[in-house]
Amino acid sequence: MEMEGFAPSGSTEAELLQRIDEGRLPRHLAVIMDGNGRWAESRRLPRVAGHREGIESVREIVESSALLGLEALTLYAFSVENWKRPRSEVRTLMTLLKRYLRRELDRIHRHNIRFLAIGRIGELEESVRTELQHAMSATASNTGMRLYVALNYSGRAEIVDAFNLLLGERKKNGDAAPVDEELIARHLYTSAVPDPDLLIRTSGEMRISNFLLWQIAYSEIYITPTYWPDFRRRHLLEAILEFQKRDRRYGGLQAPCEGGR
Repeated sequence: MEMEGFAPSGSTEAELLQRIDEGRLPRHLAVIMDGNGRWAESRRLPRVAGHREGIESVREIVESSALLGLEALTLYAFSVENWKRPRSEVRTLMTLLKRYLRRELDRIHRHNIRFLAIGRIGELEESVRTELQHAMSATASNTGMRLYVALNYSGRAEIVDAFNLLLGERKKNGDAAPVDEELIARHLYTSAVPDPDLLIRTSGEMRISNFLLWQIAYSEIYITPTYWPDFRRRHLLEAILEFQKRDRRYGGLQAPCEGGR
């Protein structure tokens, strides 16, 4: 694979890019961005420094994923459980989110990315909802990669929301047909794109933390010890190369690793 401007000639990133099989890229990549606090603590910095540096990683991974031609990228930004963190840290996270949206909207447009926030967005404070809605409306006509940012998100809550939406529709329409997996999947937050082919978790933790519980049933999982603020283009390419080495079975016969299902 060659991509002008993606990486300097002779760099590690350029060498990794040459090894990527563009016909076997994941269509949908999901990322649990973990380790901001530990990154800061390891440098004897306040935790907020890790969150600020993590924004740089978001910028690089979003841009790289769009340039690679991925169909969707879903980033786990703030979970329902994260409300238990100190109030000052939560405030800082929301401020950084709003700042990211304001500063990056032009760049998102240049890459034809459609921005979408998923989760229980209605429970966020008004100023955050306003910024999210502006970014979603402004990019609604973009036809490139879909960037899902999971905020106030819980995999279990998503399934509950899907069932409530489905039950409401069935009650309204008097529908008594059996419910199947396909019908449930159509009511999930990410129903417009394929399930993730690859799930990356940074910081070395071996858990999925209530993220996309339904969608990652057959996702390949890649765990890296790298903290999120240090996770950049090179690490993304390494993860994709590892993905392309794997055989995806879906509980059945061995199948070559390829994007999509």
